[in-house]
Amino acid sequence: MDTGIWPESKSFRDEGMAEVPSRWRGICQEGEGFNRSHCNRKIIGARWYIKGYEAEFGKLNASDGDEFLSPRDAGGHGTHTSSTATGGLVENASFMGLARGLARGGAPSAWLAVYKVCWATGGCAEADVLAAFDDAIFDGVDVLSVSLGSAPPLATYVEDAVAIGSFYAVAKGISVVCSAGNSGPYPQTITNTAPWVVTVAASTIDRAFPTIITLGNNQTIVGQALYTGKNGDTFHPIVYGEEIVADDSDEDSARSCDSGSLNATLARGKVILCFESRSQRSNTIARRTVLDVKGVGLIFAQSPTKDVTLSLDIPCIQVDFAIGTYLLTYMESSRNPVVKFSFTKTVVGQQISPEVAFFSSRGPSSISATVLKPDIAAPGVNILASWSPASSPAIIDNEARPLDFKIESGTSMSCPHISGVVALLKAAHPKWSPAAIKSALITTASIEDEYGQKTVAEGAPHKQADPFDYGGGHVDPDRAMHPGLVFDMDTSDYIRFLCALGYNNSAISLMTRTRTRCKKSTTFLVNLNLPSITIPELKQNLTVSRTVTNVGPITSIYVARVLAPAGTRVTVEPSVLSFDSTRKKIKFKVTFCSMLRIQGRYSFGNLFLEDGFHVVRIPLIVRTVIDDFYAQI
Repeated sequence: MDTGIWPESKSFRDEGMAEVPSRWRGICQEGEGFNRSHCNRKIIGARWYIKGYEAEFGKLNASDGDEFLSPRDAGGHGTHTSSTATGGLVENASFMGLARGLARGGAPSAWLAVYKVCWATGGCAEADVLAAFDDAIFDGVDVLSVSLGSAPPLATYVEDAVAIGSFYAVAKGISVVCSAGNSGPYPQTITNTAPWVVTVAASTIDRAFPTIITLGNNQTIVGQALYTGKNGDTFHPIVYGEEIVADDSDEDSARSCDSGSLNATLARGKVILCFESRSQRSNTIARRTVLDVKGVGLIFAQSPTKDVTLSLDIPCIQVDFAIGTYLLTYMESSRNPVVKFSFTKTVVGQQISPEVAFFSSRGPSSISATVLKPDIAAPGVNILASWSPASSPAIIDNEARPLDFKIESGTSMSCPHISGVVALLKAAHPKWSPAAIKSALITTASIEDEYGQKTVAEGAPHKQADPFDYGGGHVDPDRAMHPGLVFDMDTSDYIRFLCALGYNNSAISLMTRTRTRCKKSTTFLVNLNLPSITIPELKQNLTVSRTVTNVGPITSIYVARVLAPAGTRVTVEPSVLSFDSTRKKIKFKVTFCSMLRIQGRYSFGNLFLEDGFHVVRIPLIVRTVIDDFYAQI
């Protein structure tokens, strides 16, 4: 579900694809610039939805060429996510020569169906999203990849279109994978928090795009960019934004190159140095400001991040604050400070990965704190994938060049990585439920980088990552194929969860399409059979239960091992789980005892179930809350 698709992309050729399965009931819905011939053995379904959009946002005018009233993708986002999830092999793919290599999706042999619910003009109507869920379920999809969502405050699960539609899909055995949101690194910004969906955080990869800046004194510094134009060949004067303030602006605004803050006469023909501010975390506005005043380049000093912002019109080099300060020192000590840029290079294997991306939204969930979110992390930074040539073309040296591949960042990019992995898991284990597949992802995920060190989360400052950053950890597809044990659930568990949240019978019945009469039990929230245990309010002692299903060798013995969250003592009963041909499911209890006598922060640990081959890791998240806390002060 996204902004549609560009069917001519090489990622969607059908050479080598199997015939469309006989169970498939989808259609190839025609429209502007799109007919049945655009579907093939790869793209086996395409639908588009406009009624909800026009009812909510008004008539959509596609006559100016910015959009197509059809499944055709005008914005590029849907083509990018679709090719990331299922794209076939494309040799020599690159973004204007950068990141060149073999491109393919996570599940390149998977069939693809497209549901255009979002529009390049902006907006995704909830009515259209719900209609698409209904159609996808009817059509016979196996996995739904949904790279959309809204930032907090979150709607209740019985009011949120993605939560409602995904509930019905999961009830039909369809795995639903959603993006976590791009509001990080701040806590409680996570979106798509329903326990029945897989919510995906974004992590970095080991590919970098270094760009050398040469100063007039022949010293060089390194930033990062995606620049392939010609403006980098010669030296240009460099000036600090604060020193060229427009008459109707102020130094604070000019320091970060806010809109209208720079003096056009003093900026023309120069490279501008700007510094990130609290209100301007990215260089998007600064770049536009520099363009408006006819600057020839931007150096943007910001909090360290590996997410590179695309700039197709002028060089836009990202540096950290230390390098930005070094540049200021050079500028102050030189009578005629000048810089020139080398073209961006592609370097692989020279930076530590994975790390959780700066922008990736963080937990805990602001609507259901006992449900750990996100669930899993996957690559979402500087991802190369197919793009729509109809989207804004690259203007390079005054020449318009349509883009067939583009580098993008966001949890929209990490979501389809997991969608591809889920498709592979479903192919290998067709009888596994969506909950079992989700469990396999979480309990086998990695919490270390490629050097065996604990994963880091980008932030201000960077820190050791925890489950609110990456859920179970960074996805490990090979290990997820053989998890050993899974935590399974079905629709009745999710209905009991909704009841425990306090939603009324009629709202739940309307959402689940089943008549529901709740037996309220708030203790069920911590006892929901998730592959993690989150206790937002541990007052003294608390015992929770979980049930594991053996999907490994029939005869298996697992031993429990605990790394308790700081300030707690944790015991497991029974501590040894023995499976055989008659005992495939075992229930166990985990007791948490607070050792603190003050209000605590969240602390993190792990419960391991090990049989000598499989390591089933269950994240433990606990916050101590003392009864009558304020009375004790």
